[in-house]
Amino acid sequence: MRLLFTFIVMCSILLISDIDNTFAANLQLGEEIFSSNCAACHAGGNNAIMPEKTLKADILSENNMNSIQAITTQVTSGKNAMPAFGGRLSDDDIDNVANYVLNQSEAGWQ
Repeated sequence: MRLLFTFIVMCSILLISDIDNTFAANLQLGEEIFSSNCAACHAGGNNAIMPEKTLKADILSENNMNSIQAITTQVTSGKNAMPAFGGRLSDDDIDNVANYVLNQSEAGWQ
């Protein structure tokens, strides 16, 4: 019984630490990636190609793009005039830039 309890506790600790690592994004690196790859069209959260589809919080929400998963999918696969970055950026880079975009949208692109 004691062995089973120890096993359950160890599995729980591993699961929790894995979850913490999943949510640990590097916003500074995300900003660097955004500046290098996205700012040409999306400087300040705007959209130079499709002005009505900005990265501002209200527009992201209106278009169901106000989550890390939605932004990650868009960056990875592209859509309409936006190219896919899945072949150019690593999964970690895409995760960092998605977190940066969502963070900036919530902060009002300051």
